[in-house]
Amino acid sequence: MEKKNTGFEVGSEQRENWWSITMVWAGAMICVSCLMVGGVLGSFLTLGQCVLSVIIGYTIIALYMSFIGMQGCDLGLPTAVMAGSSLGEKGAKYIISLLLAIACIGWFGVQSAVCGLSFSAMFASIFGVNIPTWFSIIFWGTVMLLTACFGFKGLKILNTIAVPLLGIVCIYGLILALSKYDGLSVMSGYEPAVNMGLVFGINYTIATFALGGVISGDYCRFAKSRADVVKSSVLGVIPAGFAIMMIGSILTIVTGTYDISELFISFGSVTLGILGLLALISGTWTTNVTNGYTGGISLSVLLGIDESKSKIATGIAGGVGIIVALVGALAAAGFYALFQSFLSLLCAVIPPLAGTMIADYWIVGKGKKENFRIKEGFHAPGLIAFIFGVVTAGITGGTFAGYFPTLVEKMPFLNVPFFVGPINGIIVSLITYAILGNVIAGTKSEETKLKEESI
Repeated sequence: MEKKNTGFEVGSEQRENWWSITMVWAGAMICVSCLMVGGVLGSFLTLGQCVLSVIIGYTIIALYMSFIGMQGCDLGLPTAVMAGSSLGEKGAKYIISLLLAIACIGWFGVQSAVCGLSFSAMFASIFGVNIPTWFSIIFWGTVMLLTACFGFKGLKILNTIAVPLLGIVCIYGLILALSKYDGLSVMSGYEPAVNMGLVFGINYTIATFALGGVISGDYCRFAKSRADVVKSSVLGVIPAGFAIMMIGSILTIVTGTYDISELFISFGSVTLGILGLLALISGTWTTNVTNGYTGGISLSVLLGIDESKSKIATGIAGGVGIIVALVGALAAAGFYALFQSFLSLLCAVIPPLAGTMIADYWIVGKGKKENFRIKEGFHAPGLIAFIFGVVTAGITGGTFAGYFPTLVEKMPFLNVPFFVGPINGIIVSLITYAILGNVIAGTKSEETKLKEESI
């Protein structure tokens, strides 16, 4: 590996056990958005299809995030820095870091707003006390931001406490729902009014954590070994993701709502209402600190700040996110829907980065850290592969059709649905970079050989 100090390397003394990283992933999975997507699956798939969709979708994510994570473990570097090998230092800094920063800061704002708005509404419903939504947004956004500023240690402590607690609350809510609504009978005869099919379910499942798989290097750089990366990726994503998605599916089938907080309040008990508040806060908190942490790292790379000053970047990222949340709360009702559509579009174009990184490190570099080198400027093979991957993901995943319908009407070849768009993008970018990268590597080897012979 090129002897270049990036300011982000994690030393051996900073390494954590695999369980700590597993808890961070589990905390990211157990969230309101996964409950919501689980509810969508329950509305359009049979229970058997829901099970297969979630297992297949999260297995695919665990696979590619393990490769990115093992590279992070080998090098001790976060994703935004490692991308400098496949896209070049400037490509990683001005393209990838910018995209990751916008995505993570934006989602930090959305999650802060969801928590603040829901907290005020639920507090008024349970206790009859009105807390201004702007105060709730600032308060909970700040709490989440401060946790993110503590770095990986803050995430580890939070998730070690919150994940088991939130898991118990969700399971308890599910049991109550099944008991009150005769859930077993409802599920035994359930058939969706419209069945969208298995590919639909896999697509939605992968969408919940496609970005998380790409940024796995930010957290797996703290792992002690490659084996620990694989264990934390598989055990942190698949079981937690499966549990929360299926709870969302079952709740929707049985009660008509995926929202476990709303379910607790519906029982009319103050105690259960408090449990609902706990579920809401924990679910957004454990997920949002990862947005703040990765947003801070990406912003640090973009601004040229090393890890010793990353708390400043994290503070800036979180502060901007809270402002976004406040603006959204004060703006028209359609603001969040529009903004979340923009963020979803952004997240659809980021996964192909994983393909270029995997090809660069594991195929061209043969999985050896001594072959890793952050290249100067923009690296053409990586940029070409990334663009090809993004275009493929957009065409096959319905991204262009969903966000640019007028354009697709004029150019129908921009909408060719096939399997899962982001995964198609990863595969295409991987293959493209593997070809271009090996050609260039072979050319350089020939040039080196000729120079040696001339000497």
